Amino acid sequence: MIDIRATRALAVAIATVLAASVVSGAAPAPPAPPRVATPAPPQDLADSLRLLAQLATTRGSQTDSARLARFSDLYWTASLRQSPELSTYGGYPGLNDRWSDRSDEGLALGRRLAREELAALAAIDRSHLGTAEQVTYDLARRGLDLRIEGERFHDEALLVGPMDGIDLDLLQVLEAMPTRTRGDFEDRLRRLRGWPRVVDQVLAQLDKGLAAGITPPRITLHDVPERVRGLLAADPWQSPVLKTFQKLPETIPAAEQQRLRGEAARVFTEQVAPALRKLHDYLAETYVPRARASIAMSDLPDGRAWYVHELRANTTTDLSPEQIHDLGLAEVRRIRGEMDELIASTGFAGGFADFCRFLRTDPRFFYDRPEDLVAAYRDITKRIDPELVRLFGRLPRLPYGVKAMEGPGTRSAPSAYYTNGSLAAGQPGWFLVNTYDLRSRPKWEMEALALHESVPGHHLQWALAEEIEGLPEWRRWDVYPAFAEGWGLYAESLGSELGLYQDPYSRFGQLANEVWRAIRLVVDTGLHAQGWTRQQAVDYCRANSPRPDHDIEVEIDRYISQPGTAPVYKLGALELQKLRRYAQQELGARFDIRAFHEQVLGHGQLPLDVLDKSIRTWVAQTKAGQAKGAGAPVAWPSST
Repeated sequence: MIDIRATRALAVAIATVLAASVVSGAAPAPPAPPRVATPAPPQDLADSLRLLAQLATTRGSQTDSARLARFSDLYWTASLRQSPELSTYGGYPGLNDRWSDRSDEGLALGRRLAREELAALAAIDRSHLGTAEQVTYDLARRGLDLRIEGERFHDEALLVGPMDGIDLDLLQVLEAMPTRTRGDFEDRLRRLRGWPRVVDQVLAQLDKGLAAGITPPRITLHDVPERVRGLLAADPWQSPVLKTFQKLPETIPAAEQQRLRGEAARVFTEQVAPALRKLHDYLAETYVPRARASIAMSDLPDGRAWYVHELRANTTTDLSPEQIHDLGLAEVRRIRGEMDELIASTGFAGGFADFCRFLRTDPRFFYDRPEDLVAAYRDITKRIDPELVRLFGRLPRLPYGVKAMEGPGTRSAPSAYYTNGSLAAGQPGWFLVNTYDLRSRPKWEMEALALHESVPGHHLQWALAEEIEGLPEWRRWDVYPAFAEGWGLYAESLGSELGLYQDPYSRFGQLANEVWRAIRLVVDTGLHAQGWTRQQAVDYCRANSPRPDHDIEVEIDRYISQPGTAPVYKLGALELQKLRRYAQQELGARFDIRAFHEQVLGHGQLPLDVLDKSIRTWVAQTKAGQAKGAGAPVAWPSST
């Protein structure tokens, strides 16, 4: 996964941009929260509103192509200003001393901004645009329509979870910030000074949601207070919060280094630590005990409509919960058949449950030391790297690395995830490995997981998107989970073509990962639309997957806390596999797998219906001997 987090950190930043308060719909508005002191909107955001309003009135003064280009610039700039964390993750300078405004006033500003953007876009005549420009226009319109449609729901009340929270944001943002100059660390200090206001804003939103019965399920929150406590320490330098101040660059004079460290310790002690204690105490004493006992999103006010909205936004399809559930059941049956055949081929004396028990318990399938698990993942990725040229004509310039997850929260984290880097920021991508409870990290799942999270999965997809030329900047970071996670699962299916899955256990691990994604179709819809209990979901997973119990329970709690996200993996991969079969059938001997992958990755992330149209256009043009582009020609920089 890209830690949805997509990387998750980036997706959370983008979700912050899109968050909005209720304006209509069946759900009653929660009572007003306690007032939180909030400064006036930054002048640059006021400028964005003014310039967007001006653009909407300039019809006829410029070509529609020029006005769309101007809109894209304003749209992206406003996104960065509204969500400075996104600016940091993407390596865009100038906003590294700020946080997003999560107050009611900030959310209202976001709603106003969305309407100004929609008005500016509507003033552009789509029929006067080229094919590539029409794709950009349609994606912007789609995103704005979904954002405004989602205002009837209460995303702002759900700002904490097993994989979400401002405590995690704090660590991730500080880690992503540049570390080259004194100014970089002054920015960190300003962000640390501003963090208590973020805590107050989030507590106000959580309190408002609590009063309205709009909270994450209590069962998913039990570890969150201790996760926050893990950031506290009597000695500031023992807290992960100050990790990036531990080693300052030698270009900063020694006296300045001492001053910066001293100020960091003072700010932590006087401002950050009290805010962390306030957050911890509220979560432990008030929020978690009073959070709802139910688990389904459909149990929330307007919950059925909210869940359908989340499915549509995340999967980029109009499939109903029932259709997704039935598709999942069929896919589980199909893949289970392949797994049973593989078990029989090994000569194992026993059935599926016996084989799974063998895989879960035999010591040969587990490492005893965390460093050995990480080293083994590094070995797998280094075996993949030289084989990539067989399937990909273009590889990214951005490097990636493999390391263990750090900090609190690993107990509730998945087995691994990817966090994207940035050429502009000089940050590599990272494949992060969970070394908690090594008996939940079997060797047979490692090859498939490495393909998904690093290369040719998320790292290839995210890093190449940053290098595409001629793409509006906002589209490089536009997140469509069904595309991103669908690509990750599709990448797992390439293992045999890259020289992996040479033993039956690794091949079974690949099938185990695939069936797990099919299980998600069943479980997510079962939990949130069909009244399943948590235990029903756990039992279904145990009956169809070799995953260890701890892993299953962590994953189920993730699906409970993030409704509508789990189905994206399988739905996206099914679409990619369908399009590959279509291209192979239509092009025959002219089919080039490297060209196909270039077309899939060469336009940034796309909704699945737009991807389908793009590939079909490319196939038709290839058959006709025309240019390779579909929607917009893939343009990569000339240097490598």
